[in-house]
Amino acid sequence: MLALNVHDIHMQQHAASKHEAIKAMAAALTQKGLVEAGYQDGMLAREAQTSTYLGNGIAIPHGTTDTRDQVKQTGVQVFHFPQGVDWGEGNLAYVAIGIAAKSDEHLSILRQLTRVLSQDGIEQQLKTASAAEQLVALLNGQTVDSQAFTFSSDMVLTGFPASDITTLQAVGAGLLKNHHCLDSDGVSQAVAGQPVHLGEGHWLLGVRDGVLQSGLSLVMPATSLSHQSQSVSALWCVAANNRAHLPVLNTLMQWKLDKQLEACGRYSPQALVDALSAEPAPAQPHTAAPSEAPTTEGPTGLYTVTNAHGLHARPGAMLVNTAKKFSADIQVANASTQSAPVNAKSLMKVIALGVKHGHQLQFSAQGSDAEQAIEALGDAIKDGLGENA
Repeated sequence: MLALNVHDIHMQQHAASKHEAIKAMAAALTQKGLVEAGYQDGMLAREAQTSTYLGNGIAIPHGTTDTRDQVKQTGVQVFHFPQGVDWGEGNLAYVAIGIAAKSDEHLSILRQLTRVLSQDGIEQQLKTASAAEQLVALLNGQTVDSQAFTFSSDMVLTGFPASDITTLQAVGAGLLKNHHCLDSDGVSQAVAGQPVHLGEGHWLLGVRDGVLQSGLSLVMPATSLSHQSQSVSALWCVAANNRAHLPVLNTLMQWKLDKQLEACGRYSPQALVDALSAEPAPAQPHTAAPSEAPTTEGPTGLYTVTNAHGLHARPGAMLVNTAKKFSADIQVANASTQSAPVNAKSLMKVIALGVKHGHQLQFSAQGSDAEQAIEALGDAIKDGLGENA
């Protein structure tokens, strides 16, 4: 997980063009000791290939695969442009994040950023930020949305070696703290709290004091434990300072009534997050091959991504641009991780799928040109999405 601090932030910057902005970020990355001076050429070349504008006032300039040898250490430098910088096609970037990453390390950075930047209202918050500390908090996921709720796949920990439920409480609280849901007092409250048994070995712990933002974590021990003469196979930790947690809690209670809690252990973390975010109780996990996906109305296509580093920004943009050529409504899911379908015309949502080499993408489309869209997307993927896959 990328950890930003105020030393990575450059507030109140001005640039006459995106090329001027990129040169300034390259210089900052070099001065920070993250890259060699030649990395600037890679950043400019990458921008010439495909725009790095991500959406919501954000650009993410970075180098090409040919200049990865110029990277000394993975990191970022963040530039704040309150007046905005023209990033092409009528897009204004108020925050530009210069990324230096070796191999496919940048994918985790992109996934973190896309989760944060896809939140409603984030563009205005970034544009009007007045202090580096405020920008760090926003980019680390601490938006000022009073109804925000945090639950992501990296807040699910399975197979943890624990000898008692108190250890699980400490770990669950730590996950919430790492995602800015709890402060130190909240962690203490969680460790000292008394979990409630839901059934099927699942326990629920609620925390209300020391909560910065509502959120949920799940910890499963490597071996079943015992507490108050009941088995312990999972501990759900809920931090709540508003009502944003109630829909998820209601779904969890429905799973309890339907005796579906035990099935949670057979889900991948991301599939579990997706399932819990939906109102109905999840069906039993699909036992067929991972490449199979649910049938949908309209034409569909299942294609394997052969790009060495998966869908990072450049091939992701190529995929999205292909989808945008058609009027059809196009959805895409990562069949290899059983993710929920997302809009194939949104770069942030596509990158957030976390597609790696060998993963399979399941497309579905509805509209007058749906069949042509599916065929074109398949051809684009087979051609490497602008890379020598």
